[in-house]
Amino acid sequence: MRLLIANDDGIYSPGIVALAEVAAKFGDVRIVAPDVERSSAGHSITASRPLSYKRSPIKDFEAYRVDGTPADCVALGAHNWEKVDVVLSGINLGSNLGNSMWHSGTLAAAKQAVLLGLRGIALSVATPRDELNFDLVKPSLEEVLALLLPERELTLVNVNFPEGKPKGLRWTRQSVRHYNGRVVPGQDPMGRKHFWFTVIPMEQAEEGTDRWSVEQGYVSMTPLRLDLTNENELERAQLKHPLL
Repeated sequence: MRLLIANDDGIYSPGIVALAEVAAKFGDVRIVAPDVERSSAGHSITASRPLSYKRSPIKDFEAYRVDGTPADCVALGAHNWEKVDVVLSGINLGSNLGNSMWHSGTLAAAKQAVLLGLRGIALSVATPRDELNFDLVKPSLEEVLALLLPERELTLVNVNFPEGKPKGLRWTRQSVRHYNGRVVPGQDPMGRKHFWFTVIPMEQAEEGTDRWSVEQGYVSMTPLRLDLTNENELERAQLKHPLL
């Protein structure tokens, strides 16, 4: 099995090395990741300029850095390494739960895999205030990969690990909550204005959702799809406003 690994934290993130070390137990591994951090890049692609693809070995892994987005990395990685089976994206330093799926570069890499006819698994971990200990994550990560990699019908899965040692694995649905979306003005040391955008949840997570699972100390596994069609509203619209 050929496993292409990407991320949005950049090629020098410790999370991508931890993922590669565990993934190597399941197949051949190659890393293709952004040359710098591209967090919250969403599913942006680079269409206005050419991209570089430079070999940058990490430990014992074949690795390449790209001066582009996570989605760019998957596109180039799949182009330069034929017969990729699964794209693994992560391990992201920080959760990608609920509404953050919309702007997550980590999840975008996995989505790009599906657009290319491959399978994609995005993996993220809640970060503590102190240094993250990946040794606490690796046993559960191995369980997740052992479960998901053989399941060919699961084309796109968003996985989130809790802070600390997980209690176990859970199948979940996406948590959809409102955020305050406040813009907080400030000044830098030079007196120049800047702004922070806050994303503080306004409601509690519902049981069975990805956010609830991680808050309870479990690994959340959420199967996703690329089709965003609201089937119920489409049916109501067609009945209320039939069009020829």
